[in-house]
Amino acid sequence: MGNRKLQVWLPLLFSITMVFGMAIGYKLRENTSMPGFFKTSNKTAMQEVLDLINLRYVDNVGVDTLANKTIQNMLNRLDPHSIYIPASKLSVINDDLRGNFSGIGVEFQMFYDTVNVLNVLAGGPSEKAGMQVGDKIIKVNDTINIAGTKMNPDAIRKALRGETGSKVKVTVVRNFKQVPVTITRGTIPIPSVDAAYMITPTTGFIHLNKFAESTYREFMEALEKLQGQKMQKLILDLRGNGGGLLSQAVNIADEFLDEDKMIVYTQGAHVPKYEYRCKRTGLFEKGELVLLVDEGSASASEVIGGALQDWDRATIIGRRTFGKGLVQEQFELRDGSALRLTVARYYSPLGRNIQKPYDEGYEKYEGELTERFHSKEVLQSGDTSKADTSKIKGPAFKTSKGRLVYGGGGIMPDVYVPLDTASMGREVMKLYIKGTLSNFIYTYYLKHKAEIAQYKSPEQLAASFKAGEAEWNALKNFAAADSINLNNVSAKDKADLIKRIPPLVARQIWRYEGYYEVLNHTDKFVQTALDQLNKPVQAKVYNK
Repeated sequence: MGNRKLQVWLPLLFSITMVFGMAIGYKLRENTSMPGFFKTSNKTAMQEVLDLINLRYVDNVGVDTLANKTIQNMLNRLDPHSIYIPASKLSVINDDLRGNFSGIGVEFQMFYDTVNVLNVLAGGPSEKAGMQVGDKIIKVNDTINIAGTKMNPDAIRKALRGETGSKVKVTVVRNFKQVPVTITRGTIPIPSVDAAYMITPTTGFIHLNKFAESTYREFMEALEKLQGQKMQKLILDLRGNGGGLLSQAVNIADEFLDEDKMIVYTQGAHVPKYEYRCKRTGLFEKGELVLLVDEGSASASEVIGGALQDWDRATIIGRRTFGKGLVQEQFELRDGSALRLTVARYYSPLGRNIQKPYDEGYEKYEGELTERFHSKEVLQSGDTSKADTSKIKGPAFKTSKGRLVYGGGGIMPDVYVPLDTASMGREVMKLYIKGTLSNFIYTYYLKHKAEIAQYKSPEQLAASFKAGEAEWNALKNFAAADSINLNNVSAKDKADLIKRIPPLVARQIWRYEGYYEVLNHTDKFVQTALDQLNKPVQAKVYNK
């Protein structure tokens, strides 16, 4: 009997002794003063080099900055869209994808070393606290002097933003008097839908600027609003939309396509093929649809464009899109930074990958858009208004209706709209590059606020406010103060600048909703879209 008890308990005693010994050994390892004892170094050569630079280099060097650049240079050798995001910038980038941030709800601009409030969000924290357009912010919390310090915009944003519910005191100059304003910070939306309105009694217009977490919800609200106003046709404007979350683009495409049609599929060396298909009955599966795109339409925008074009669901109007057919996944790193790594390619329903080549290096890839201008691809050039068609280089695919579409280098539009900037002079370009034109609009609005207040809607402003010689002379004088000489610009440049003043004034009052409502009266893309939608319905002949 004693031997049987020993056989039962002996293994258990050995196990307890072993665990106890391991615990003692672990503590000895922690407390030993010999760095090489029980320990081996796993530092990489890169980390050793950075440590030596930090400890022994002749001058003081920001090693973190050096490491960030080293990582990004390495990623650039993989593809143009894998990026390293330092911890200091991650919050702002994530805010944009999230579709909101915590702050005070103002749009500001630096004028002559002073922060001017350009816009105050309606119903936002600053409006509730009494902030006004035209206020000049000079202090934050009585300790941070902003006026005359040449602070960069990021530093100003950091001073004004904070946790929702926290308070910040700002001192503003209004009517030559200092006024203290205490603001309770709140959640500030970053809208994806710039404008959604009925451009004709039967045609709706929606402009999306990105694909964030809130984009599909915003889009559905806009679509339902327009359908409630008897919309039968839709112009969806994705010009300048650089993309964002693939899931949001898939959800929006689902509203236009029926049954279980494929929208896009993704695949990579370490990521198996995954198909995104329609899952629900869409709100706009049958009405006529036009998609507006340009060279700034990328990634998720191209997912929508590729799906609608492959299924012959929409007419694509504009210019060749950017050409980004790579999918990134974001990985959080231990120090608070992040790696956004390309993990797959995406393909349209017909199997098109529209990624433009990047095998000649990062700089060549980044300069490709500029090259389009130099090669006259996007410009109106004599009789070659169809110049864009000469740039088709990718493989051809055929839709079910026999239409030819192409892979590689972006989405080719069905109807081409050239960019007529051939006559734009250097001084006019400076107006845009330096922000002088938008600054002029702000000062013009403040000076003529009482007169402009008579316009109760963007439509009323578009019909009644006609910029002319008085506005031109005011712009010339304002530009001259910013070292820009507009005295010798071409007649066409002058006419184009005068034409841009009303929509920019509308933006100052009603933000982008007002801007597009006024601009679209003369916008060539939109007018081409309306012409397309107004054509008599007839059988179309496609390339065979």
